[in-house]
Amino acid sequence: MINILDLSQEELKNWLQDNNEKAFRAEQVFNWIYKGQWDFKEMKNVNTSAIDKLTANFYIGIPKVLEKLYSKDGTIKLLIALSDGNVIETVIMKYKHGNSICVSTQVGCRMGCRFCASTLGGRIRDLTAGEILSQILLAEVIISGKISNVVLMGSGEPLDNFSNVIKFIELVNSPKGLNIGQRHITLSTCGLVPKIYELADKKLQITLAISLHASTDEKRKEMMPIANRYSINEILQACKYYTDKTNRRITFEYALVKGSNDTKEDAYKLCDLLKGTLSHVNLIPINEVTEREYQRSEDRAILEFYNILMSKGIETTIRREMGSDINAACGQLRRSYIDATR
Repeated sequence: MINILDLSQEELKNWLQDNNEKAFRAEQVFNWIYKGQWDFKEMKNVNTSAIDKLTANFYIGIPKVLEKLYSKDGTIKLLIALSDGNVIETVIMKYKHGNSICVSTQVGCRMGCRFCASTLGGRIRDLTAGEILSQILLAEVIISGKISNVVLMGSGEPLDNFSNVIKFIELVNSPKGLNIGQRHITLSTCGLVPKIYELADKKLQITLAISLHASTDEKRKEMMPIANRYSINEILQACKYYTDKTNRRITFEYALVKGSNDTKEDAYKLCDLLKGTLSHVNLIPINEVTEREYQRSEDRAILEFYNILMSKGIETTIRREMGSDINAACGQLRRSYIDATR
């Protein structure tokens, strides 16, 4: 059986024609799915012959909600089970400008970042394009509204699941699908340099976010094993190539860890690194993870770091902390569930 969400409308049209059905049925089927009807037999304007063939060959892979947590700030965190029983997390964030979703791209993660709960237990498998898409479809039903912004920043390293992520972007961007503009999609990577070049060559208009988190290779190696493979300089060269190809500004994510990477010296070094680049820094007060030793920086240190970057002309924001009361950081809820079910 095939998850129909993994198909584009064009692919489904071709399948229907190959099976002696009218191509226009594909648009009817996807219209139903995007409206929240996930039973082929309830798609009233689709003929019986097509319904029987679809039912025999496809399933609509909408995950099952295992747990739903509501934050006082409006954030909703979902623990959801895929068709094979693996569990992932999705976070819905409500802003004045619209609803955003943080989706997972893998079950677990093998990058090993030492401040992230997603890496505990490693990577189980990649998500398909349809499984990534299904998180948005489920979210829209839960909030009875539309998702306008997508962040690929949940469990997993998106560029470690390159082909499925690219197809997901194509599906979610399709005018015949959810029609979410590429400029409303952010992809976050820990810095897989060859894949950044490959992504740049596709000339997409998404926002690329680099999880930098340190201003020296030495400190980055302490926090992120990937730093033993690719230096900061190699990442910055790949980012320059990306901006040259796409004319898109890069976002550098910087998780502030108390006594580790949050000093004035770190801030000035970061300014030197990013001087003259088309970039923006997003400072992240980390959510503390029980199994990790890192602690959130003090408010004073966060503000001081921010002021130094701004004084040097580096456009900077401090990420609004959302869902901290419901463990909304990557992997925390999934980890608790796995520990409880062992």
